[in-house]
Amino acid sequence: MQREFMEFDVVVVGAGPAGLAAACRLALDARAEGRAISVCVVEKGAEVGAHILSGAVFDSRALDELFPDWRERGAPLHTRVAEDDLYLLRDARRARRLPAALVPESMHNGGHYIVSLGNLCRWLAEQAQALGVEVYPGFAAAEVLYREDGAVAGIVTGDMGRGRDGEPGPGFMPGMELRARYTLFAEGCRGHLGRQLIARFGLDRGRDPQHYGLGLKELWDLDPAKYRPGRVIHGAGWPLGGEAGGGFFLYHGEGGQAVVGLIVDLDYRNPWLSPFEEFQRLKTHPLLAAQLEGGRRVAYGARAIAKGGFNSLVKMTMPGALLIGCDAGTLDVARIKGSHTAMKSGLLAAEAVGRALAQGDEGGRELADFERRYRDSWLFDELYRGRNAGPALRRLGPWAGGAFNWVEQRLFGGRLPFTLHCRRHDAEGLQPAAASRKIDYPRPDGVLSFDRLSSVHLANVGHREDQPCHLRLADPALPVRDHLPRYAEPAQRYCPAGVYEIVAGPAGERLQINGQNCLHCKSCDIKDPAGNIHWTAPEGGGGPRYPNM
Repeated sequence: MQREFMEFDVVVVGAGPAGLAAACRLALDARAEGRAISVCVVEKGAEVGAHILSGAVFDSRALDELFPDWRERGAPLHTRVAEDDLYLLRDARRARRLPAALVPESMHNGGHYIVSLGNLCRWLAEQAQALGVEVYPGFAAAEVLYREDGAVAGIVTGDMGRGRDGEPGPGFMPGMELRARYTLFAEGCRGHLGRQLIARFGLDRGRDPQHYGLGLKELWDLDPAKYRPGRVIHGAGWPLGGEAGGGFFLYHGEGGQAVVGLIVDLDYRNPWLSPFEEFQRLKTHPLLAAQLEGGRRVAYGARAIAKGGFNSLVKMTMPGALLIGCDAGTLDVARIKGSHTAMKSGLLAAEAVGRALAQGDEGGRELADFERRYRDSWLFDELYRGRNAGPALRRLGPWAGGAFNWVEQRLFGGRLPFTLHCRRHDAEGLQPAAASRKIDYPRPDGVLSFDRLSSVHLANVGHREDQPCHLRLADPALPVRDHLPRYAEPAQRYCPAGVYEIVAGPAGERLQINGQNCLHCKSCDIKDPAGNIHWTAPEGGGGPRYPNM
């Protein structure tokens, strides 16, 4: 197909914290040095921030480096952490607050901010555009362009206007080639182009498998009498208990609102477990119910989180490109924070690319300078000190693993002379349904707990009804032939939006894909026991819109 093209010095894929930080740094450095640079950011969401879903308690360290005057520039960081508590939920009624002395150092949040990460990304996009960066929302990167020597040469945006059968419709527009001397991939967790690049260039060679969690989140308007701006609560225990790793959070942000969420590690073994139902059950605990009752739920979303940390962090450089942020896996597991580390990876990538371009580099090289910058940075030090946090919890369980992490963080500063590893992929441990305890979840009460359909409605999901489905089955017969009898087809439960369901028809049972409900959480691309379900780029930024999340 003949495609139009545009040429840039740098193309950035993804307008999240990593991608926008990189774009801003590239433009700032070029302006300071009096040289011209062309930078383009493409974002699959209909607008910048539309697909951003995070807690988030935000460490401003990387932002301080990028824009030391961010307060004067009006960055949306308004609510500092004022209360910081960690709880263990013993059962459906009881909770125990841990004294500060028993909380690992990495879990203390004093001095940080409760933010809407979507609003922060919109603000970063405004700064980038003011610096001359071109930002194009609503365009998904569908393919990677390569040079004749195999180096990355840019991306191709997705075609627009194809029908459900994949054939061009009346309003068909082919995607455009965006050619670049260097390309930065900042797609977020489990980026579909990032996966291809990792495989093509062997970027995960010698690393532990990446591990994932599914984060579910709701935004609530609180009863004014219960609103305490700056209050932060983290916790673990019930309802997950021994069924799965993970934990919950509740943050009182700005404007009388709070965000509440649950992270469920996707290495859980019981195929009857439903992360969505566990989240709804969590909110009925008296600790959370006391804060949410009298309020109103206004938004819902879900997203996969890369939780492998330092041991699973892939090599970030390849000829002509870099992987940054959660596309590479830069989340600090010990602190349960990834926005500032993603931003720092973007700053380091921008500095390496900017230096190369300033020296007349024509692109296509592998920038070894990035690795030096990374190893000399606080990003490397922070991720290294938290390297054992995830493996300890996976291998030793929540109690022994939590005790190990307290000792390592409190007494040794994350510098014990050995490294724990967890080398099993998340989907590998799933047990047969017949050997697992079936979980009977309570019906939603419509006050604190809700059903999937009403939740998806609050996610503001928008897909063109006749567009091709962006969820593909490698073997359409496998779900009913293999997964249904062995695992009771877990896709029916691990999907937080009810996208997958087993339906009966004239030809027998089949797996139905309700792609119009998809939240783009990518849990199906991770948890599927046979790797049969694949998430691909949606057309035109379709999917959820999280304007205030």
